[in-house]
Amino acid sequence: MAPLWLVRPDGSRDRRIEDPTNLWIVHLAGRLLLPLALRWRVPANPVSVAGLLFGVAAAFAFSRWSDWRLASLAFLLCLAWLIADGLDGMIARATGTASAFGRALDGLCDHAVFLLLYLSLAASLGTAQGWALAFAAGAAHAIQATLYEGERTRFHRRIAGDPGGRPAPVTRNVLVRWYDRVAGSLDRMAAPFDRLLAASPDPPALGGIYGRRAVPPLRLMVPLSNNMRVLALYFACLTGDPTLFWWFELFPLTVIALAGIAWHRHIEAQLVRDYGRSTKA
Repeated sequence: MAPLWLVRPDGSRDRRIEDPTNLWIVHLAGRLLLPLALRWRVPANPVSVAGLLFGVAAAFAFSRWSDWRLASLAFLLCLAWLIADGLDGMIARATGTASAFGRALDGLCDHAVFLLLYLSLAASLGTAQGWALAFAAGAAHAIQATLYEGERTRFHRRIAGDPGGRPAPVTRNVLVRWYDRVAGSLDRMAAPFDRLLAASPDPPALGGIYGRRAVPPLRLMVPLSNNMRVLALYFACLTGDPTLFWWFELFPLTVIALAGIAWHRHIEAQLVRDYGRSTKA
C-alpha cells in the first residue's frame, strides 16, 4: 500500500478550495477504505445511512456533553460520520452509480445529523433559551450549508468549462425536487457569468481564469463546512457552554457566508465586464 500522503484523490474536488481537514483526514481515510468497499461491493446509499447512524450515536453522546470523555466520544463518532459522508460519493463515482436520489439522500442525511445534534443539546440544557437558540441556529445552518454547497458546485462546474443551464433530470421524488430547488437558489444571480461562459469561444480557458480569481472567496467560506462545525461544537462543549456553538453559527458564520457569496458575485461581475466585450465582438 502506498504511504498515506501518496494516496491519490479521484479528482472530484479542487484542492485549492478544500477544507484542510478533508484533505488530510476525512477524505484521506475515505480513499483508504474505498478499495475495501469496492471489493465487498458495498453500495453508496447504505454508506450514507451508516453515516446517519454514526450521527445518531454522536447526538446521544453529545447530550452528555458535560463529561469531556463522552463529548470526545461524540466527536469521534462525528468523525466516523464525516468519513462515511465522503466515502459514499467516492463509491458512487468509482462504480458509476451516482444518482439524483443518492445526492439528495447524502445532503438530507447531513442535515438530519445536525438536527439530531441540536435537539440532543437543547434537551440536555432544558431551557427555553436553549431551544430558541437551537431552532434559530438550525435554520441559519440549513441556509448557510445549502448556499455553501451551491457555490462549491458552481465553482467545480465552471472550472471545467461547463456553463450549466441544462435542465435537471425529471424526477417524481418530492424530496429530490425540493433539495434541488433550494440548492439552486442563487442561480439567477450567478447567471450572467454562466451566459458569458456559454458564449465564450474557449470555455475551459475562461473557466481557468475564473477559477484562479474565485479561489479566495471559496476559501473564505471553508468555516461553513461540516468539519469546521463539528470542531466548533466539540470545543464549545469542552468550554462547558455548548450554546457558544449556536452563537457562532448565528453571527460569525452568517457574516462569512454573506461576505463569501458577495465576493464571489463581485468577481463574476468583473469577469463579465472584462470579457463580455470581447465575446460580443
